[in-house]
Amino acid sequence: MQNKLSFHQSSVNLEIIGLPDYSNNENKDQISIISQWKLTIVDKPLIEGKIEHLGPIMDAFYIYSNLLIKNEIPIYESKLIDIKADNLHIHNIVLKSSKANVKPLVLKIGNSLLSDTINCFDQLNESPKVRIKKIDTPTKIPKKLNFGLNKKVKFVNLFIPPFFAICSLILFSSAFIYFYSPFENIEKKELTNPE
Repeated sequence: MQNKLSFHQSSVNLEIIGLPDYSNNENKDQISIISQWKLTIVDKPLIEGKIEHLGPIMDAFYIYSNLLIKNEIPIYESKLIDIKADNLHIHNIVLKSSKANVKPLVLKIGNSLLSDTINCFDQLNESPKVRIKKIDTPTKIPKKLNFGLNKKVKFVNLFIPPFFAICSLILFSSAFIYFYSPFENIEKKELTNPE
């Protein structure tokens, strides 16, 4: 008998169906062999698929949301799913079927539905009852987005330590100048050693 687990957030529900892996002495309530998953978004068609599809779709949502957070161009493209922003509040999702002659499913969701979907994926990732094996899939992310952040980080890491060193030297030197004045010492010596 297969197990069913549901992860729910406001208007989105993610259902995972599968079996435990008894060869690893897993509990009968656990799911390691996922046979099917279903993503239900209010007022949208049911999205379902095989385990090979779940990982790439989750990765797509995570990468896309990270691009949004970093204020970079929010575009994600792969063989299975494309996501891009229509505007600040609407996101276009194109789910492509792995079956021949099936038209892609096009969805438009707002920020709240995007957030709820990612929350369901987070619940799934954090659940001790489900084990997901990640499958690496190549994605088409523009080179500017792919490598731009690395260049910025390298540039910042190159100049931040010398900047802090110079600032600390200036601060340290100015403190000595404030407490020590050579003119005051010369005047004191002249007062104590009148000729």
